Amino acid sequence: MKKFIVLLLNTLPREWLIRLSYLAKTILPLLLKGNNFTDPIDNRKYRYFLPYGYEKIRQNALSPGTLSLERHRLMWLYLKQTNFFTAKLKVLHFAPEQCFYSLFKQLKNLDYTTTDLYSPLADIKADICNLPFKNNSFDVIFCNHVLEHIVDDKKAMQELYRILKPNGWGIFQIPIDEKREETYEDFSIINKEDRKKYFGQYDHVRVYGNDYYQKLADIGFAVEKINLSTKLTPEEVQRFGLQKNEILPLVSK
Repeated sequence: MKKFIVLLLNTLPREWLIRLSYLAKTILPLLLKGNNFTDPIDNRKYRYFLPYGYEKIRQNALSPGTLSLERHRLMWLYLKQTNFFTAKLKVLHFAPEQCFYSLFKQLKNLDYTTTDLYSPLADIKADICNLPFKNNSFDVIFCNHVLEHIVDDKKAMQELYRILKPNGWGIFQIPIDEKREETYEDFSIINKEDRKKYFGQYDHVRVYGNDYYQKLADIGFAVEKINLSTKLTPEEVQRFGLQKNEILPLVSK
């Protein structure tokens, strides 16, 4: 089964994967029920999480029920420590992840809007570099694993800053090479196989380095690097299927 999942991830277009996943997440939780791993989003337990990745396959990464990855479960654990589930908040979610979409839609305290150019889960189809929202519109913005797809990421960051309310906050996760100090990008690389080779995925246009946080700060954001691993036991990191010491980029205005 693990090899079959990896094959699908590396061959099917993302839009097809999203549609296929609705069927998968009703069947797989029953097949993989166990006690070794716990998804904190729905608290279901499994023998193992599914492998996930493109060039580099990560074991125990994808939860069968919510279809959450390590970064999603990390974000969920952080949100549980905030007022996100109780305060009246106007929220904008870019490229909404399935593991969050239905849950956030159901929260009575949220005025929740989703946006993306292509996702079938988007309420509003929009270009992140030219957003159809007024200045200072949102209390919270989620923009996870989006900016590495955007050629003009500076313009995208400026748009995110423009529409975030003063004292608002956001989570802007990206894949980052922590061994790299400076972001690497080369817009002459357009072949899918070459992009996989140099950027790690066929539709990425750069590999972010540790200067990512300064790029956000240069736009005007206050940036905090949240490391939840320091607040969890090694057993919890393992059980929740997290990547140890993964940073959650928290921004505010």
